[in-house]
Amino acid sequence: MKEIKGPGIFLAQFVNDTSPFNNLENICKWAANLGYKAVQIPTWDKRLFDLSLAGTSKTYCDEIKGICAKHKISISELSTHLQGQLVAVNPAYDSMFDAFAPDEVKNKPKARTEWAIQQLKLAAKASEYLGLMAHASFSGSLMWHTFYPWPQRPKGLVELGFKTLADRWLPILNTFDDCGVDLCYEIHPGEDLHDGISFELFLDAVGHHTRANILYDPSHFLLQQLDYLAFIDIYHARIKAFHVKDAEFNPTGKQGVYGGYQDWEKRAGRFRSLGDGQVDFKSIFSKLTQYGYDGWAIMEWECCIKSPTQGAKEGAPFITKHIISPTQKSFDDFAGKKSNEEDLRNILGL
Repeated sequence: MKEIKGPGIFLAQFVNDTSPFNNLENICKWAANLGYKAVQIPTWDKRLFDLSLAGTSKTYCDEIKGICAKHKISISELSTHLQGQLVAVNPAYDSMFDAFAPDEVKNKPKARTEWAIQQLKLAAKASEYLGLMAHASFSGSLMWHTFYPWPQRPKGLVELGFKTLADRWLPILNTFDDCGVDLCYEIHPGEDLHDGISFELFLDAVGHHTRANILYDPSHFLLQQLDYLAFIDIYHARIKAFHVKDAEFNPTGKQGVYGGYQDWEKRAGRFRSLGDGQVDFKSIFSKLTQYGYDGWAIMEWECCIKSPTQGAKEGAPFITKHIISPTQKSFDDFAGKKSNEEDLRNILGL
């Protein structure tokens, strides 16, 4: 067994124009002072990171590593969640997801998709330059509007959807393979890859590509009422990244999983700061350790009640407390003895 690395923190929810959240130097110092050992860097925010430059310049990537190392901070992964979303967008969501795109490709779906694909390829190269083993992203979605089939889905719709998704992602996955980096899809409602079965359909469509892997975040499974512990048993070989995020699900006589169009604080399913929700992190850390996961445990703060600064302060010790130092011996070794074939045969009565 191997030991999970951590604690780390995803920076996306903290970046703003106010110090210490306004540049990579300041935010790394802030994270280190809270006890974090790594940062997961969003690549769409140039206050922290210039992806176009990073994907073409190892010198720039060395400078980024130097800034982090100055504060004894590692980079766990780069994130292209927003760009990955734009690899596949159903036209019903065009205007809303245009907010993720640069002005030159807004209202130009084909150009936006091409831009997003290039962004992912740049992220693969940047990850290689930074010496990273994994990358975090979304799959995007062509079919999400049909997840609850009314009217019923026409025959062949799902197959065509995953074939199209695979056609867009295969060149990206091949680029990540060339760079020696695993591409980890966050399995997430709103994405075509939102549970185990949809991930399997995608795997089939991309020929079980070795670089198509999983960013495991139990909060999204709890809100779907999916068995997030059994998920680890089934897919542990593909889990190469880990968001430590809490959630709670409290259905009422008025609402359940779908939430009745309510804001987050009024929904039955809500994201919470670490320790304030219902996720069984003791069992999660035990299972991941049992299966040999040795990547980073990254806190992602999303909570409809607690402030991000309090959530970040509490997150580092929470993760540290849950990291298991795996045993190197069997607990009953003291009672064992050396044996030979004659002993074994005697025990068996042979």
